[in-house]
Amino acid sequence: MGSTFGQLFQISTWGESHGGGVGVVVDGCPPRVPLTEADIQIDLDRRRPGQSEITTPRNEADQAEILSGTFESLTLGSPIAILVRNKDHRPEAYSEMRDKFRPSHADYTYQAKYGIRNWQGGGRSSARETIGRVAAAAIAKKVIAACFAPDLEILPFVESIGTIRARIDPATVTRESIESNIVRTGDPDAVEPMIDLIKQVRSEGNSVGGVVGCLIRNVPVGLGMPVFDRLEADLAKAMLSLPATKGFEIGSGFAGTEMTGREHNDSFRMEDGRVRTTSNRSGGVQGGISNGEDILFRVAFKPTATIMTAQDTVSTDYHDTELKGRGRHDACVLPRAVPMVEAMAALVLVDHMLRQRALCGNDGAETGHGEKGGNAAR
Repeated sequence: MGSTFGQLFQISTWGESHGGGVGVVVDGCPPRVPLTEADIQIDLDRRRPGQSEITTPRNEADQAEILSGTFESLTLGSPIAILVRNKDHRPEAYSEMRDKFRPSHADYTYQAKYGIRNWQGGGRSSARETIGRVAAAAIAKKVIAACFAPDLEILPFVESIGTIRARIDPATVTRESIESNIVRTGDPDAVEPMIDLIKQVRSEGNSVGGVVGCLIRNVPVGLGMPVFDRLEADLAKAMLSLPATKGFEIGSGFAGTEMTGREHNDSFRMEDGRVRTTSNRSGGVQGGISNGEDILFRVAFKPTATIMTAQDTVSTDYHDTELKGRGRHDACVLPRAVPMVEAMAALVLVDHMLRQRALCGNDGAETGHGEKGGNAAR
């Protein structure tokens, strides 16, 4: 089913949107890393539904339960199992979708592939599956801080919703400025226009998409492998595995195609005893390997597929029909997608950090501060 991600820090998510619960098993977490359910809950609260007036009204506490892998608030080195029970599931709201495929959703392709599907909320294709990713990433961030790069920051933010674009300076944006508003954008001037747009399309029974940008600071040099396991390739796969994603670009991205090599190249210089670049059009990755500069990428999210407006579709017995969406859905996934993007970035980074240690016997070269990576957890 393709429900496992990572090589050394490996996660397997499980559960359906309207089943008894969802969760994750994390294998490969080093021992003796401090971890409690409260550490996980912080990020689940940022992802959960019903958190603001612009998200789905589904009322879920999304309370994490650690079932295995810890003792006295420390990881054991054994698999960590986390459960989040579904409380406010209403499968009856999806009864019409038992016999009709939702346009641009996974209903038809899943049915065509497996010959069976869970039509209650989309099953495994629901964004509720990402609970397991976010929970696992909370552990990944603890490992990064304890074992490798305590100063590393992963800062995703809403860059645009529809045609409304925020003005965000990667050099100065902070987690506080991003989390200070319900849209999760670092530009205070864009908050109200974005909220108004989401409310407008929701009132029309419609939806809207946008772009999440992500800045990663203080990245060690040397993460990533040449050829197939390039760092940006793994980041791209991670981001495009998220529901509703349709595009990924890093650094200059597609805009770089309009430059010449002289304009695009990031010249090197020495600064405080380490190699730096005078620009960062590479987005912090060169030859598939991190160069110590900030990593900056963008992820495009399409408008939510389930809308409350009648659309042409096909029934499960293959006749033309019509379907109007029901149930509880986000008119815009962007605000809740921010912790999901952060989660997948953390999972990629921790996996490559563990691989770097296994391959080269160290934690990578210099970090963004010109210091060696952190020691193993004690």
